Formats: sequence, structure tokens, C-alpha cells
Amino acid sequence: MLPRVNVIQCWLFNVARIRGFIHGHQQGFICQQKFSLVNVKLKWVNDRALDSVVTSHRGLKAAETLVSLISSFGCLPIYHLNRYRGQLGLPQDLKLSSFIRSYPNIFIESYIFDSGGSRVPSFSLSPEALNVHQEKVNIFQQNQLEFRDRLCKLLMLTKDRILPLQTIDQLKWDLGLPYDYEHSFVPNHPERFSFVRLPDDRMGLKLLYYDDLLAVSELQKNASIQQKEDDIKNGSFAFPISFARGFGLKRKCMEWLNEWQKLPYTSPYLDASHLDPRTDVSEKRIVGVFHELLHLTVHKKTERKNFSNLRKCLGLPQKFTKVFERHPGIFYISKKGNTQTVILKEAYNGPELVQKHPLVMIREELASMLKKGLLDRSRGLYKKDAITS
Repeated sequence: MLPRVNVIQCWLFNVARIRGFIHGHQQGFICQQKFSLVNVKLKWVNDRALDSVVTSHRGLKAAETLVSLISSFGCLPIYHLNRYRGQLGLPQDLKLSSFIRSYPNIFIESYIFDSGGSRVPSFSLSPEALNVHQEKVNIFQQNQLEFRDRLCKLLMLTKDRILPLQTIDQLKWDLGLPYDYEHSFVPNHPERFSFVRLPDDRMGLKLLYYDDLLAVSELQKNASIQQKEDDIKNGSFAFPISFARGFGLKRKCMEWLNEWQKLPYTSPYLDASHLDPRTDVSEKRIVGVFHELLHLTVHKKTERKNFSNLRKCLGLPQKFTKVFERHPGIFYISKKGNTQTVILKEAYNGPELVQKHPLVMIREELASMLKKGLLDRSRGLYKKDAITS
């Protein structure tokens, strides 16, 4: 629960505002600076349905990236594919060739001879994999402006409207961008993006045009459906919340959560430098930033480390990712796959996305192929019969 003295102070300010002594917008600012950050710890409860979302995507990012790479050349030797290993997200102890050979219904192995006369494994795509890839390309072309806006909004969330390419690289698959977006996508929109050299000598992407029409968060878009009329008037939007089965919320925590939901909502696209990071209102703004970031992803999830890499660019305080543990009704942290994945709970009904982007459906088709290829290979339906070229 919020400290009693602070609640009384806010009540007094509210009475003064109603009677005309304090203007409405001043009241919100004064109140929000009085709410100190309450020390509430909520337990983590396993959600099997959301864990299955993570496990079902195991290998999907790597496979899709490899399909895109190979489709550009027709056939690539393993040493060429190894150059892109850092983009695949595979375990360090897993050989890339072993991963590729696990899916013979997608990747067709052959051999070429290098300059020294040694036989080198080389891989092309099956007709089925080529068809799926072409469907994905068509979907991206049809929705190119939408993906442009996703990248714009990501940059609009940052302090300087700039992000290092390295940071975008870690999010590009989640955002639905092509693996080579800096060459195949960004140059198509010179009015929006520009490459810049950062002070640390890295390359970055800068937003050239700030579109006010895009600076509306998902929570604000859905206000007429999700929010109470009084909350809309007061600007105290509440986040959709749901808890996993077996999650017991203590009365003290429930009271704190109800009060926290009533606090002023600061849009993630607005400057929040005036907020005291030690307050619950500042925490609500941080939750709002991550809520919006997850909505920008096509699967409404991303690895926790990707948020950590955005801290300085978003102007967030240290240890800001603690909000995930403090708000298990909004975010779920899956610990599957030797990493931590943050999932936006409102976006899922069990293991299924409530609203599926066409790109998600294509990825699900590829995921089914991965599962089938792995199963068929274990049954011995594929024989290693590589062709030497």
C-alpha cells in the first residue's frame, strides 16, 4: 500500500484542486513526486502455456535467418554461413552444421571443393522452404510501411532518436525486420532514417522525422475499450493484468497494486526527466516503456538481455528490469532455453497470440517444418546422400 501520509497529502491536494486552489495539471505533478517506491516482492509462478511459447520457437530464429541467407545465393558453404553465427542465437556448444543437418526437409546438403581441393559441406533449400521464404518476402513487402513505423517508434522511445546498429540487430527478428535490414530496408526510407557515426565510433541509426501521429502508445490507443471513463479523464490508465493459476496475491500487495494502477500514466513517448526515479509513478512510466516495446514486437516477447542493452538509450535508471518481477500480472519471465524471455501476458490466451500478425503465421509454418524434419530424421526417413558438385 502507498504510505498513508502520502495518500492523505494527495487527497488534500485533490480537494484543493476541486475547489479551485490548485490547477489540475499541477496536482498530478505534485502528487506523483510524493509517492515513494513501495518495497513489494511478488513470487514467480511457472506458466506452462507461456513457457511452451518459448520452447516452440526454439531454433526458429536461427532457421529463418539461415533460410533468408541461403535464398539470396542459392547455395552456400558452411564457412560462409558461420560468419553469421552471431545473429542466430544458437548455444555456443552447438556446431552450426549439426543444427542445419537436423532439418533435412529444409536444408539440402551437398559438397563443393575449396581452393585447396578439400570437400566442404554446402547447403541449399528444399522447394518447400523456398515457398515459405517467398511467402514471408511477400508479406514484408505488403506491410513495409508498418515495419517502417515499428522502427520509427523504437527510435522515438529513445532520448536522442538514435540507436546503435548493434542494439537494433539484437531486436530485428523480434521487430520482424529482414536480417539485412540496414541494406535492404533502411535505404528505402531516406526521409525517415540516416546512418550516423556514434561517439564510440560505432555506426548508429538516426530518426530524421518525428511523426506525432505515431507517438501514441498501445495503452492509449485502446483506452476507449480497456479504461474506465474517470481514469481516461484523470490520465491514470491501468494496465491489463492477469495472474497464472495458483498465484496467490496477499492483501497488502493487492492494495498496493490497486493504488499503483490509479497513479498518473506518463506516455513512453514523452520526456520523463522530471520524474523522481524513487517513486511509484516513475516505475509506472518504466512499465509503460516496456509495455510499448513488447507491443512493437511481432510475437509480443523478447529476451530480457535485449532490454538491458537499451537502458542508456532509453534514459532508464539502474536495475530497471526489476519491474518485471514486481509486475507478474503484466509480464511473464520464461526461464526456458538457457535464457530469460519477457512475455507480454495480455497478448496471449494460453499459448496462442490473441492477434496474429501475418508474419507470425508464416513463422509458425516454418516451425512446423522444423518439428517435422527433426522427427522424420530421428525415424531414419532421411538418408545422408549428399551430392558432390
